[in-house]
Amino acid sequence: MQRDTLRQLLADREAKRPVVLATNLESGEERLIHPATHGPDPLDEPAAAALREDKSRTVEIDGARWFLHAYNPPLRMIIVGAVHIAQPLSQMAALSGYDVTVVDPRGAFATSDRFPGVALSDGWPDEAMSALAPDSRTAVVTLTHDPKLDDPALLVALKSDAFYVGSLGSNKTHAARLTRLHKEGLGEAETNRIHGPVGLNIGAKSPAEIAVSIMGQITERLRRAA
Repeated sequence: MQRDTLRQLLADREAKRPVVLATNLESGEERLIHPATHGPDPLDEPAAAALREDKSRTVEIDGARWFLHAYNPPLRMIIVGAVHIAQPLSQMAALSGYDVTVVDPRGAFATSDRFPGVALSDGWPDEAMSALAPDSRTAVVTLTHDPKLDDPALLVALKSDAFYVGSLGSNKTHAARLTRLHKEGLGEAETNRIHGPVGLNIGAKSPAEIAVSIMGQITERLRRAA
């Protein structure tokens, strides 16, 4: 790998920017391709697919064979609210390859006994979210049902690059949530990003079933994103 290519690749990984290293298997030419850059390069689309699927691949473009090495930042999930649903959801997310952080300033809820092996933050949700800095590989789920905790987290999440933002609550609860967020200055384009009620509509009832529906929706958003 050329020195300049390596330097830029390391900078991209440090900044948690998804990037693909494209190498021409005949000539040795190297290119770094970023998914946010959509130019005339015919490698853009297969590179974006490699990142979306987390799979490196060999493609043929205009008679030339290229190896596309996908470098994605780690998957993360930020769960706001150390409630019953958060317990199975944090376990499922960890098994699915996510680095999980549970945010809840209520010390009686966010304990290592209830969330063994999970990173816990007792900061106020907006401060904790700002410190965690959600990126394009981060899913954010708010579960407290308390506007004083959920809304501050959503205000940060919806201004970030998080690929998924979901919030627990009925249709009525979600409508009231949208009204509050609009009063805080968010536009419809931002609030339309919220998956609310959170999770796939599979008739889930128990905390574990709801966690399955949430994990399924997050996976669908991650793998089927345009």
